[in-house]
Amino acid sequence: QVQLMESGGGLVRPGGSLRLSCAASRRIGSVKGMFWYRQYPGKERDLVASITNTGGTYYTDSVKGRFTISRDSARIAVDLQMNSLKPGDTAVYFCNMKGQVVDDVDGAVREFEYWGQGIQVTVSS
Repeated sequence: QVQLMESGGGLVRPGGSLRLSCAASRRIGSVKGMFWYRQYPGKERDLVASITNTGGTYYTDSVKGRFTISRDSARIAVDLQMNSLKPGDTAVYFCNMKGQVVDDVDGAVREFEYWGQGIQVTVSS
């Protein structure tokens, strides 16, 4: 089973920076997109940023100009550089990877989706 291992969370003061990292435990076929979500207590997960296998990026409006998503295709990893952090960025952050894999037995192409376990980011003075 593939695991996505997240690191880099913690406590930071407003205006500070953190870098979240997420790496797959092994090769997982063809990754089409890598994503970072965040979840506030009692709320659903919201998409924060994404990056495709061709380098196209998306950011939710509230993080534009402050967060940068990047990927390392060789390591199957995705990072989220978070600058100018605000208390409203406090949440549990989850990485996500979606793609396709060819079944070794029957050659069928199947889609996959994996989630990290979540990592806490707290922005507070």
